[in-house]
Amino acid sequence: MSGFWKCKHSWEKAAKNTSWCLLGCSIGDFSALYYFDRFIVDPNPYMVMIIAICCGLTTSIALETFIMHRQLKNLKESFKIAISMSFISMIAMELAMNIVDFALVGPGNFAFWVMPFSLFAGYITPLPYNYYRLKKWGKSCH
Repeated sequence: MSGFWKCKHSWEKAAKNTSWCLLGCSIGDFSALYYFDRFIVDPNPYMVMIIAICCGLTTSIALETFIMHRQLKNLKESFKIAISMSFISMIAMELAMNIVDFALVGPGNFAFWVMPFSLFAGYITPLPYNYYRLKKWGKSCH
């Protein structure tokens, strides 16, 4: 088992897959936070965080489906793969990003300076899980 975690090729593929997932999650998450911060007066901060998480999951699933559709040419199958392969990673990523946002600027707030910290937490949290799935079962999204 000690050699299990040492495969450079699998880490590179897991890192690539995690990056695509992060792109999708961050587009939806940060867009929702920005919108509520700029355009809604005194929103419920916990509702903003829930909506941001939902937006992040939605855009990530959409991006994963689009990427898979380019490879498979079957939208239904692409969506099924995006949900089954990535959803746990997406949830972990969204929770990590929002915990960092919450800890640094409070619930439902948006600040550009927090983005690198949120992105790092969102990237590093699901990476070992993505590697494990890839290495153990040969499963990945792309």
